[in-house]
Amino acid sequence: MPETPYRITTGAVARRLGVSPTTLRSWDRRYGIGPSVREGGRHRRWAPEDIAMLEEMCRLTTSGVPPAEAAGAALSRAGRPPGAGTAPMPAAGTPPPTAGARRRRGPGSGNGLRLGDVRQEFRGLARAAVRLDGPTLDELLADLVATHGLVTAWEEVMAPTLHAVGRKWESSDDRYVEVEHLLSWHISTALRRITGNAPSAALEAAPVLLSCVPDEPHSLPLEALAAGLAERGLPMRMLGAAVPAEALKAAVRRVGPSAVVLWSQSRHTASHAVARLVANTGFGIKGARTHPLVVLAGPGWGHRTAAPGMLCPVSLSEALDVLTRHCAVVSASSIAPDEADG
Repeated sequence: MPETPYRITTGAVARRLGVSPTTLRSWDRRYGIGPSVREGGRHRRWAPEDIAMLEEMCRLTTSGVPPAEAAGAALSRAGRPPGAGTAPMPAAGTPPPTAGARRRRGPGSGNGLRLGDVRQEFRGLARAAVRLDGPTLDELLADLVATHGLVTAWEEVMAPTLHAVGRKWESSDDRYVEVEHLLSWHISTALRRITGNAPSAALEAAPVLLSCVPDEPHSLPLEALAAGLAERGLPMRMLGAAVPAEALKAAVRRVGPSAVVLWSQSRHTASHAVARLVANTGFGIKGARTHPLVVLAGPGWGHRTAAPGMLCPVSLSEALDVLTRHCAVVSASSIAPDEADG
């Protein structure tokens, strides 16, 4: 007697793929993406080949293929006839859908994540994250940065998606924490790849020092800023998360930075005492001490007016522009008169 293949329930498949059971039932009704066999004529039970078909459906929709076309392709690959409502398979050599076509397809909101203003064509990042699909995350992030640039990628897609996952985690008894960690790791990898591939910064220029305040563990936004500075050819030093005040002061004295960026994610970690300590830390030869510009970055600082010698940019693009202008001024003022004359 032939062995009966192992089959699992719709709920178990949904958890494995990171989609809702309702989505799987909808795909079955609309496109025929269902199990090849039903127990008792009604209950869906999914065999390994059925799950492989669903994985292909998820991969295609995440990459921007409209659901009907994705269903037709997944069914064809599985050797099954197209279901009702599926689009015909595109001819060989047909290029992938354009950004405009992706925008019109109206996908879901990222498997239950409230993504707010994230544009429809970018929501595949959330779906891949919920499915814990690391390879697809890498592909989407690389394409996102290459097509739209770092600033747009961070401000309009990466950061909003991270915030959506964080909100979901906070409201669901620690569910989705694995999604947040995976997404953060892959975004960090993409940002560091930008930093590593950027042109070398001028060695003689004073660097920008990037640091979280002492009680702040979230350093990913600083990695985005580091990538942006590297793209612009500006030197920087990254200290990362939760740097003690005395260590930060020592780093300022040793590095002699043109500016120090202090990141605070929440008002509970923002420390104006640390900001003043950094602003008052001098470096250089005795009798000609220099003090760095202090840039207070992140929502933790609120909308307070910055003290003299400090700035409060409200976005990645603004922070990059502020630091670019400041570094240009510092570099120009460091040129001796005879050097300037040529």
